[in-house]
Amino acid sequence: MRITRLIPLLFLFFPLIKSNAQQKKYLIHTVAFYNFENLFDTINDLKTNDEEWTPTGLQRWTFQKYQKKLENLAKVLSEIGSAENPVAPTFIGGCEIENRGVLEDLIKQPKLIDKDYGIIHFDSPDKRGIDVALLYQKKQFQPTSYTSIPLYVYRNNPKTTAILKTESEEKTDDVMQISTQNYRVYTRDQLLVTGFLDGEEINIIVNHWPSRSGGEKKSSPFREAAGTLNKKIIDSLQRIKPNAKIITLGDLNDGPYNKSVKVALGAKAKKTDVSPLGIYNPFEEMAKNGMGTLAHRDAWDIFDQIMVSQSLLVTDYSSFRYWKAGIYNKSFLIQTTGQYKGYPLRHSAVEVGFSDHFPVYIYLIKEKR
Repeated sequence: MRITRLIPLLFLFFPLIKSNAQQKKYLIHTVAFYNFENLFDTINDLKTNDEEWTPTGLQRWTFQKYQKKLENLAKVLSEIGSAENPVAPTFIGGCEIENRGVLEDLIKQPKLIDKDYGIIHFDSPDKRGIDVALLYQKKQFQPTSYTSIPLYVYRNNPKTTAILKTESEEKTDDVMQISTQNYRVYTRDQLLVTGFLDGEEINIIVNHWPSRSGGEKKSSPFREAAGTLNKKIIDSLQRIKPNAKIITLGDLNDGPYNKSVKVALGAKAKKTDVSPLGIYNPFEEMAKNGMGTLAHRDAWDIFDQIMVSQSLLVTDYSSFRYWKAGIYNKSFLIQTTGQYKGYPLRHSAVEVGFSDHFPVYIYLIKEKR
């Protein structure tokens, strides 16, 4: 194991330890999620609605701009969680990814190429061609299985049509596409990856739940359905192994307090409230404290979340456990001028930014014996 992952317990875990803790050292791994916001190449894919992100499209998306976008993302990904762990994240969940090719270009960037990231990606039915994916450091994690699990939601769902149609729409690039044959809403699949981290089995679910296109209330049933699917995936893993270690992460297009997370998924804000097969969401407390990963009309929210199963909360550090979570919002990621001063620095007509979201992360730790 690399020495950079051995962290003295006295420095990191002062609130958790007894007087003999100076002798103990811990392995640490960072798990991150980032909405890459429109990571498109410059090639027009005739099967998807990507015309905007081409050299002649609305964004005038040239090769030079694409390369700058990759450079910007690589800088962020290499630094997430560096306050407590100098090593780049072992796992990076991502969304708004056009295809596998852009990920291959991303992991070859100078700031990432030595990390030797592997890629797990499937094309989703989203009509814009944006997908979810997982990057992982191959020297640390060995995947044993992975699958893409579709979310089936329909516009003519009675629960959906019961919503009043007078609600004003929220502005979003992520407009839901609907089948004219069966009214299916085409949205992203949920990616389930299982494998071994330093010899321990870990399950990771990567999400990008349906957008708020059409308004928050009108579209809420779609995200509630996504939360229900996520819970079914977790339940299926726990039926096989009740102590399965599960991490579910992604851009949920809802805050930690919304029904999709609190009711459908059943996530809890306090560790003491989490049942043996339950889910803990450290980002709910951050939201209550006014923190955010994105802003809309000067109001901050946390759509980007990482949650863990109760099996990762046990205070026996002989195997990997959750330690703490954070939002990576360094100053270079923040707009400094204009109408959106203080917001995440995204792409504009005059500048290739980073994303309209801040990335999030958690740490997994285990005592080194």
